[in-house]
Amino acid sequence: MSVFDALVGQQHVVSALRDAARDAARFVAAEQEGREAPRGAMTHAWLFTGPPGSGRSVAAWALAAALLCDTAAAGGVPGCGACPACERVRHHSHEDVWALATEGLSISVDTVRSELVPRAVTTPVSGRWRILVVEDADRLISTSESAANALLKTLEEPAPRTVIMLCCPSPEDLLPTLVSRCRRVGLRQPPTADVAAVLQAEGVDAAQAFWAARAAQGHVGRARRLATDPDARSRRAEVLSLPTQLQTLAHAVAAAGVLAGAAKEEAERLSAGRDEQETAELKAALGVTGGRGGAPRGTAGMLAELGAEQKRRSTRVQRDELDRALVDLAALYRDVLALQFGVPGTLAIHGDLTATTAKLARGTTPERTLQRIEAVLAAREAVAANSNPQIVLEALALSLR
Repeated sequence: MSVFDALVGQQHVVSALRDAARDAARFVAAEQEGREAPRGAMTHAWLFTGPPGSGRSVAAWALAAALLCDTAAAGGVPGCGACPACERVRHHSHEDVWALATEGLSISVDTVRSELVPRAVTTPVSGRWRILVVEDADRLISTSESAANALLKTLEEPAPRTVIMLCCPSPEDLLPTLVSRCRRVGLRQPPTADVAAVLQAEGVDAAQAFWAARAAQGHVGRARRLATDPDARSRRAEVLSLPTQLQTLAHAVAAAGVLAGAAKEEAERLSAGRDEQETAELKAALGVTGGRGGAPRGTAGMLAELGAEQKRRSTRVQRDELDRALVDLAALYRDVLALQFGVPGTLAIHGDLTATTAKLARGTTPERTLQRIEAVLAAREAVAANSNPQIVLEALALSLR
């Protein structure tokens, strides 16, 4: 068992991270013995990039565990996965690891200045490394560059035993000044066979596992949902049926509403229970009861703040779900284009929709199919830039007619 076992289809990354963890262990041992030793492959700042579902944050947490591993400290292989330190990192409870992750649309400059930067200069409790993981580093510049700039000085002048790990889809999602100060680790889309193997190990039928892994395009979490959740399969089928229903302007507008509604419904489904539990727990902590006495003074503001945070989280979930639907649509038109070109041996991403792809392929040209793919990708960029989803989807539906 190893902390790197959770990285699916990323053997090249695992090898690099193991080398870095070994060099880090040698560096610490030499320092404790009063000897000078280079850090080798180890560095103070890392940037993990890759497509959604590739395991960016998984890689960061695996490296964190390997750096703090008790077995490595005793001269063994880093990242054993069984020692107390590895266990605490796995459960996100290690005293020397702090994570900054947002469920909203951005990371504020106040959060960076008041929470991240002060922790970056603290001394490790364990005596080895102080590790900060920023799981959504692209959110540093989603509204402005102030938050990213606030982090820059910390990356330029790091504390001796501090390691900062940034995770985002691509280097282009960060300021070049941040990227240039990090060691970059690029993760790839996991191969279908590797994702299917993970699902089979969890008890999913082999055929179902392979179909889900292919349809999810290497996104492990998405593949798991498709393989085990009938509602997820139903929503996917609804989205992918839309291109055959765009005969009129009214149909196009209705299709946009279906896409937006499906994303909103999924966001509500994923958030509803959690929101209720969070609200109930906060009310209990504040002493809010349903009696005539009302709420204690000052609690209304805290409840309103929680409600605002829940709304931001729901908005992000909705846009993430919408992005996944657009990825599915782009893949459908990719299958259509492959069919039009008669590419031999091409394995369709949506192999269960051969009748749909054949119908679409007969009704248009490769040039028009390529234009539709570009329209879907442009819609993804617009949604990511916080444009109004309904307007974006209506424009997309008209483009796909």
